[in-house]
Amino acid sequence: MKITNKEVDYAARLARLELSAEEKEKYSAQLESILKYIDKLNELDTSGVKPTSHVMDIVNVWRKDISARSSEELVENILANAPERSGNFYKVKKIIE
Repeated sequence: MKITNKEVDYAARLARLELSAEEKEKYSAQLESILKYIDKLNELDTSGVKPTSHVMDIVNVWRKDISARSSEELVENILANAPERSGNFYKVKKIIE
């Protein structure tokens, strides 16, 4: 399939790009090469290949959501670098009027 400069101009306009004449020729040749490769891929028999969304059969691993009490030392370590704090909480500036 031959890609014309008119088609390259159209794609460039959609992408809001200004292309020089040399760039139009270069991209026209590159797009044509890509389409030739895709035509080559279309020749392959994929009738026995199942559609996939991922190449590996993976399953999400979820852990139980268990609440646990934090130790006083852990809370102190977490809040140690807080610019301001109020008890065991971060203190932040009010941002909503």
